[in-house]
Amino acid sequence: MSSGPGLESLVDQQISIITNDGRNIVGILKGFDQATNIILDESHERVYSTKQGVQQLVLGLYIIRGDNIVVGELDEELEASLDLSKLRAQPLKPVIH
Repeated sequence: MSSGPGLESLVDQQISIITNDGRNIVGILKGFDQATNIILDESHERVYSTKQGVQQLVLGLYIIRGDNIVVGELDEELEASLDLSKLRAQPLKPVIH
């Protein structure tokens, strides 16, 4: 594993990925490469809605192409305290090039 500034410190930790098509995927970072392609384990996609709570679609082991993604670290204590079934939000919009 090389490159991906700062990603080394996030291996085996829960992270959040936002893709350029507006998806939010959360999982345990297992690996990455020089193109920042990401391997997540125990992953799920969070689907936001203004009418109902956040849906969590189970993905399991998941590989995400590194082009056009943003990687974020999650606060595990804050995550544990959230009740996603009561959270309402606009879905993320895709990035238009």
